[in-house]
Amino acid sequence: MKLSERQEEIIRLVKKGQPVTSEALAEKLGVTRAALRADLAILTMIGVLDARPKVGYVYLGEAQNTRILENISRVLAGEIMSKPVTVTEETTVYDAIVFLFLNDVGTLFIENNGILVGAVSRKDFLKNAIGGTDIHKVPVGVIMTRMPNIVCGSTEDSAYDLAKKIIEHEIDSIPIVEKIGDGLNERPQFKIVGKISKTNITKLFVKLGEGN
Repeated sequence: MKLSERQEEIIRLVKKGQPVTSEALAEKLGVTRAALRADLAILTMIGVLDARPKVGYVYLGEAQNTRILENISRVLAGEIMSKPVTVTEETTVYDAIVFLFLNDVGTLFIENNGILVGAVSRKDFLKNAIGGTDIHKVPVGVIMTRMPNIVCGSTEDSAYDLAKKIIEHEIDSIPIVEKIGDGLNERPQFKIVGKISKTNITKLFVKLGEGN
């Protein structure tokens, strides 16, 4: 798998001035640290860079594990996605929290009449509980992140691209959706058909690693 221009530039900067912190790299490249998060994770994963706590990134040499990344780039979301856990907007925050832990997931997706309308994570529940929200009375629709502000994917997206999105946006999982209607006369709507989570990606990496 070919590295991106930015990943190649990151390698050049680290080789030139190692150790280099993520803050310094972001400043040199004119981007935010969040924008670099996925690139640094990938370069570390394939053995080009090493992240040393309180020191920065150092160059280790040519990539050692590119075969795994090449394979993951060929795997499509539809092949590894799992079943999403959903509730409706009217579900109380308390019931949603119970449902989340019973299903051992990090994110609940909110749908109305089969249409994805929002998502709520453990972080959202914690933030609102600390803020004094009456979790027994307030519906989850009040605290959820609403469409179209949700990072989504399709069954044809590669696992590699979705893994990058999870890292870049610091989220637990991505809903896999299908578009409903042509969306010409109104805002497009989406039906959730699956999800890709950190667990899906981790299991895929383990499987590919065992096969290489």
